Amino acid sequence: MKPDYDVIIIGSGPAGICAGIYASRARLNTLIIEKGAIGGQIILSDCIENYPGFPEGINGYELMDKMASQAKNFGTNFESDEVISFDLSNQIKKVNLSNKIITAYSIIISTGASPKKLGTLGEDTYYGKGISFCATCDAPFYKNSVVAAVGGGDTAVQESIYLTKFAKKVYLIHRRDELRAAKILQEKAFSNEKIEFIWNSKVTQINGSSGVESITVQNLKTSNTQNLSIDGLFVWIGVSPNSSFLKNSLSLDKDGFIITNAKMETSVKGVFAAGDIRDTPLRQVSSAIGDGAIAAISAIHYIENIKK
Repeated sequence: MKPDYDVIIIGSGPAGICAGIYASRARLNTLIIEKGAIGGQIILSDCIENYPGFPEGINGYELMDKMASQAKNFGTNFESDEVISFDLSNQIKKVNLSNKIITAYSIIISTGASPKKLGTLGEDTYYGKGISFCATCDAPFYKNSVVAAVGGGDTAVQESIYLTKFAKKVYLIHRRDELRAAKILQEKAFSNEKIEFIWNSKVTQINGSSGVESITVQNLKTSNTQNLSIDGLFVWIGVSPNSSFLKNSLSLDKDGFIITNAKMETSVKGVFAAGDIRDTPLRQVSSAIGDGAIAAISAIHYIENIKK
């Protein structure tokens, strides 16, 4: 039986689209499935400064639009749908979508990861009503306002800097007494007069009426608390893998990320993973693209062998 496609790629972020470019260029019948917007979370980034070839930086949406167009030019097919489950027991793999089943010799999973929540009082109540995970999306709503941000990594610091283009003040709250972000980002943040750092602290409660009006912050060393009057709260404390749909189909690490080897091979032959969904030490556009290229080449070799 001939499958519907040679390769089905799940997820259209940098890893998925790069895999599509390589697979289609090798003349494989390739489909990318995306349940959201083509390009993944990176399309929300205002400016990517460390992607090679763009010394002035590039908007995330623009970069992914260029990549998607390139994939389409090589023949990659795109479909908007959601993967419900797999049947990986045979050489031809089955992918169960919301209203149909499609098949392929090989599958590449590049569904990425989603922002983690604080898990604090009031978070679920005010999500979308003053709590955000995207400065590019929501910063314009806070012109001349006071906002708070939580986190200490690259994303938290970079997005806090971006917030200062609109807000008159940004509290950056971090559980430790030093940041984990790249030194160049730290230098920019420390020199920004609009950013006030609150060290060794966590948000214990989010307060308001129709929207966020204040947060309760506790110092982890002294246990003292303070209330900060704010108009919005931005959260950047890490990510969780978008792997719930796998339902024990593949081997995952303790955090739910797909375990792969250097060839992006998973625990099932013919199934590969690329980008933020896998157990990778770096979650950047450049590393995701590298993963996508390797996964596609591995899929190409796999398919060539089974077609002999």
